[in-house]
Amino acid sequence: MTVNTHKGFAALNRRFILPELRDAVRTVGADLVFLQEVLGTHSRHSRTIQNWPQAPHYEFLADTMWPQFAYGRNAVYPRGHHGNALLSKFPIVHYRNHDVSLHGVEKRGLLHCVLRLPGRAVEVHAICAHLGLSEIQRDQQLELLCHIVRDEVPKDAPLIVAGDFNDWRGRAHRVLEQGASLHEVFVHAHGRAARTFPARFPVLPLDRIYVRNAGVHAPVVLPRRPWAHLSDHTPLVAEIQL
Repeated sequence: MTVNTHKGFAALNRRFILPELRDAVRTVGADLVFLQEVLGTHSRHSRTIQNWPQAPHYEFLADTMWPQFAYGRNAVYPRGHHGNALLSKFPIVHYRNHDVSLHGVEKRGLLHCVLRLPGRAVEVHAICAHLGLSEIQRDQQLELLCHIVRDEVPKDAPLIVAGDFNDWRGRAHRVLEQGASLHEVFVHAHGRAARTFPARFPVLPLDRIYVRNAGVHAPVVLPRRPWAHLSDHTPLVAEIQL
């Protein structure tokens, strides 16, 4: 599962909905949850919002269902920081956050985690991605992603790359297929990427789940409720057999 948490607020920041989002994510019960725009801390919100959790948001979302989690801090500001996170039901044996921020104020990252699954000799690699709003930035970040895959992921290892690509024109598909042998689950099943933004009336296909060395994979359709008001992005879910 991949979801942009929008720092725990509904679209337009009108309401703090992180507890509702946690309940909804728990009903899906995915083995891996890729999170973008998840808060580590925010000093003002923690004082002014009544039901603000004491723990970082990724720990609050993990709760007791995902015993393993990793966090990559991307954006740091006077009151706090946010970034990408991975929640996992399997042991995370190693993780590294790659800063892929380029020119401008946007801070972006690629969180690379290595997982050990029971009964498997080969480790599973998972990369949580959040790319920039500028197409020029995204083109460079996609090339950086391909370099990371070539340098850090063995060719025979199962690989899942998921997150918010902000790629409304679909340029990432060709780049990641040619540069890293990745293909997108929804494109493979339906011929096009899923529309995920804005959540209430999805028009743009911004969020993706790419795989490599996965024998069977299929997208899962989520009901419109309650997801339409829990973020500005619609989550994506896929069943992947490695």
